[in-house]
Amino acid sequence: MDKIWLNSYPPGVPDDVDVSGYDSLAALFEDSFKRYANDKAYVCMDKAITFGDIDRMSRVFGAWLQAKGLKQGDRVAIMMPNVLQYPVALAAVLRAGFIAVNVNPLYTPRELEHQLKDSGALAIVVLENFASVLQEALPKTQVKHVVVASMGDMLGAVKGTIVNFVVRRKMVPAWSLPGHTTFKAALAEGAGKPFTAPTIQREDVAILQYTGGTTGVSKGAILSHRALLAAVLASEAWLQPAMGGGKIKGQIVSICALPLYHVFALVSVAFLAMRLGGLCVLIPNPRDIPGLVKEMGKYRFNTFPAVNTLFNALVNNPEFAKLDFSGLAISNGGGMAVQEAVAKKWFAITGCPIAEGYGLSETSSGVTCNRADSEKFTGTIGLPMPGVEIKILDDDGNG
Repeated sequence: MDKIWLNSYPPGVPDDVDVSGYDSLAALFEDSFKRYANDKAYVCMDKAITFGDIDRMSRVFGAWLQAKGLKQGDRVAIMMPNVLQYPVALAAVLRAGFIAVNVNPLYTPRELEHQLKDSGALAIVVLENFASVLQEALPKTQVKHVVVASMGDMLGAVKGTIVNFVVRRKMVPAWSLPGHTTFKAALAEGAGKPFTAPTIQREDVAILQYTGGTTGVSKGAILSHRALLAAVLASEAWLQPAMGGGKIKGQIVSICALPLYHVFALVSVAFLAMRLGGLCVLIPNPRDIPGLVKEMGKYRFNTFPAVNTLFNALVNNPEFAKLDFSGLAISNGGGMAVQEAVAKKWFAITGCPIAEGYGLSETSSGVTCNRADSEKFTGTIGLPMPGVEIKILDDDGNG
């Protein structure tokens, strides 16, 4: 194939990526845990956890899951918004050789039942806000182990208690899941159990990523460790031209308002930050625009990935324009087409153009993207990313 798009690549961006440095995502995590052990990895509601914290807690939670009899290749569902328990649970699942099943917490009982049955999940980690939905769906599934997390679990004793009190009064419908284990109890029990690191191959399945971009019921895209590693390294390579402009000083900071259960945020924010030793600012409820703007105001952030609706909501919030955008180097748009009017207003306020891209759950996120060093919004989906080959065909299959 004649990759004509390579002629338009920024200097220094490779045409392909080499995944041979890692046997699996777990190996990538292990490397980052060692290199960035004392650096903050995630922050949510002003509570930060380090890479070392995730290393320790994910081992403990992985040990708990293994002690329940789960074997390598078993499916574990994660049904939470962007809270600190999410990266811990995800790292535990992947390091233990299980397959993660990302679940939209806003699913109806019928949608949840379908996904749990279709994926074959044997365990699920759910935030208590959505436990009532699981209660309805659970009886018709093969799930044997239920772990229920609370919003305040990892926010500290005093703040966590206050947050749980407020959240439970306003945002947690009554639920009953006999035999469940709380997230905190699972960590406490797992601390006394051995963790066995399995041998994971690049071709092994890492994640079942369910997509709504299909007809009929949601279908699970099968994503291997190799595919996800390639996606992370391609994102890193693609963004390098924007990272060297002097705006990023010290640790790279990303605002993660997009949900981690979506492949865009999972790869382009969480996994990429893990690779780079970056800090992810988790936003549990991005629909609360005033609250989001307030959180963004606490950080000199460098990357902001979003969809058109979120960009639009922010540029129309009067407080947003008052934020410090001196560190903003990358604004990624995806998930849907970015409107030109929104992109122009975003650039006028932030001084950082939106680099729009296109991706699929089936391709582990990014397929194409505009150059990270673009100085204006192009209205296109950009160029194929490193390692990606694209062919345009007509209805008869002719190129």
